[in-house]
Amino acid sequence: MLRTNTCGELTDKFINQTVTLCGWVGSRRDHGNLIFIDLRDAYGVTQVAFSPERGEAIHKQAEELRPEFVVKIKGKVAKRPAGTENPKMPTGLIEINAESLEILNKAATPPFEITDNIVVTEETRLKYRYLDLRRSTMQKNMRLRHKACKLARDYFDELGFVEVETPILTKSTPEGARDYLVPSRVNPGMFYALPQSPQLFKQILMVSAFDRYFQIAKCFRDEDLRADRQPEFTQFDIEMSFVTEDDIYEISEGLMKKLFKGAIGIDLKVPFPRLKYAEAMSRFGCDKPDTRFGLELVEITDIIKGCQFKVFSDIVKKGGKVIAINAKGCGSYSRGQVDELIEFVKEYGAKGLANFKSEKGSLASQIDKFFSKEELSAIKNALSAQDGDMIFTVADKPKIAYDAMASLRKLFGKRLKLTDEKAFNFIWVTDFPLFQYSEEEKRWVSEHHPFTSVHPDDIGMLEKGKDLGNVRSRSYDLVINGTEIGSGSIRIHERKLQELIFKTIGISDEQASLRFGFLLDAFKYGAPPHGGVAFGLDRLMTLFVGCDSIRDVIAFPKTQKAFCPMTNAPSEVDEKQLNELSIKLKK
Repeated sequence: MLRTNTCGELTDKFINQTVTLCGWVGSRRDHGNLIFIDLRDAYGVTQVAFSPERGEAIHKQAEELRPEFVVKIKGKVAKRPAGTENPKMPTGLIEINAESLEILNKAATPPFEITDNIVVTEETRLKYRYLDLRRSTMQKNMRLRHKACKLARDYFDELGFVEVETPILTKSTPEGARDYLVPSRVNPGMFYALPQSPQLFKQILMVSAFDRYFQIAKCFRDEDLRADRQPEFTQFDIEMSFVTEDDIYEISEGLMKKLFKGAIGIDLKVPFPRLKYAEAMSRFGCDKPDTRFGLELVEITDIIKGCQFKVFSDIVKKGGKVIAINAKGCGSYSRGQVDELIEFVKEYGAKGLANFKSEKGSLASQIDKFFSKEELSAIKNALSAQDGDMIFTVADKPKIAYDAMASLRKLFGKRLKLTDEKAFNFIWVTDFPLFQYSEEEKRWVSEHHPFTSVHPDDIGMLEKGKDLGNVRSRSYDLVINGTEIGSGSIRIHERKLQELIFKTIGISDEQASLRFGFLLDAFKYGAPPHGGVAFGLDRLMTLFVGCDSIRDVIAFPKTQKAFCPMTNAPSEVDEKQLNELSIKLKK
């Protein structure tokens, strides 16, 4: 090794020892006779002192040093002079009196300072990611990610799981997000797809008698991006044979317990609470509720269905819902503040936001004349409103009403500071609908994916093809602080049931054979009952480090436009390459 020690390990126990350090020049301070630099590597920072008394040549050489020069320094560990110690640093009690200096590589002036408190655009950070990753925060994030992966591997190994790598180049099975396609040179006109998940292969592994599989899997989805999405992402992928939902919950909770304890030192209480999908929607308006605070939604459709306010009553007649929330202590909101909230819910498709102020034991509003005293009293009681509170309501189609009010609830949770930012609230959401109706395609589609098994109590409805919106699945999501961190289901293992699901969502026998024939063929040879779950590693890491964007826990992420500023990918390719792939671009 070129070095005897790292820049993060030297303490007063090393005083008078001669050491050799290598690293990057962080900062340089010239005090005339004395020159100081902060030498930084992946493990920490050590102060180095250059004095002409220990050699004019090395002192003169130190004058050349600039930020991010790569150097090798040999010297003796000394105690810092009294009053210059830095107890906040592990190496803050010592410095190195340099005896020799070798500049291993010079550096251009970086576009931003390599420090944690930088003020620079994310675009710039991603363009110079190799510099951004030198920052101690990013170094810690990547090392913590490594630690989480090791903890997971150790956990699954102890439980007898087998890690199996599944193909990256696979078959396109369009049902869900868009595939990333890869043209085949040796099969002109044919394409591979990058896997959206290892779903079909891990089910094939269950048919192959690998009854406990896991993988730290790379997945790809061509979808609209946001802070918690990337075109390529990583998940802890799990599948087991001869299991029920309870077995999946137990294994998953054990994994979370090990990860949170080993990675960030937090002891989790298991088992986690469980909440049925229907109840989650009625109480929180979404299937990934943040349960760190109350402020739950209340449906008042039945209370106001006969009211004289036609905006409400007409929506109810059309099958809509009226959802309300009690913003505690917000009765003094100004007209401007209310208008701001109206614009906020409109972003989620709502047409407006009515409000009722609780004062003098009753409700007051610009629209209260359209409601009887009994109706106003019933609304007040349903929301447990007290003087000084403000009740907000949205009346619209169920999905729009729930989406708008769920988002409003989150907004009030932050605005009223109801959330304990240090808490981690886990909850299983279960019994999702098996199908959802696509207005765009005018057909039923799978809520999760078409390999999810049906709730045994609802199989009759499925077979009759009636009330499909009420058919429940054997699926489950793990939610932490309002973020879906994992999703899974008990799978279909019988060909007959799988074919019925395909038929229900409009996939013909011919299409099913073309897309999923290899899975259906495998089912003919004795597929065991099986189920699994996958957890988003990137989203878990954001919780561990307390950041808002998964781009801070991925070494080389893409922007929200799926672009890499560092490599300029995606990019054009040579005409020769296109010809080899039998591809002609349409300009």
